[in-house]
Amino acid sequence: MTAQPFVVDAKDYGRPLNVVGETIVVLASGERTGGYEIFLQRGPETSGPPPHGHPWDESFFVTRGEIAFGIGTETRVAKPGTLVHLPAGILHWFRFGKGGGEMISMTSRLGASTLFADLDREVSPTNPDFGKLVEVGLRHQLTVPQSAE
Repeated sequence: MTAQPFVVDAKDYGRPLNVVGETIVVLASGERTGGYEIFLQRGPETSGPPPHGHPWDESFFVTRGEIAFGIGTETRVAKPGTLVHLPAGILHWFRFGKGGGEMISMTSRLGASTLFADLDREVSPTNPDFGKLVEVGLRHQLTVPQSAE
């Protein structure tokens, strides 16, 4: 299939996915683009994923608030206007700061959109079962270090 041009207005957004308290809107899936994916991610204070890695590159552009990113053993706080790029396989995590925040994220291939849909469907956003979270992640080729389990 050849990817076709498309425009996504705010009124056309799909249902926001609730991934362990974080709201994720799929703006462009890999199925639609033929490759990369784009998301709008919003989270309340302290929300964010545990340390993990995956087989796709991922970039984040912070649009509101402060978001702490753990990259390997380093932690950086990103403010609006900051771009964070993570090559595939890099261990990372993030936490939305005081008052929550918002960012646009982009991945290098299809994968994250199906992961997020499965997490939305299978893991409670308010009382998540960490074992189930890891199980769903493993189905999508995520790596989670033993210390995070």
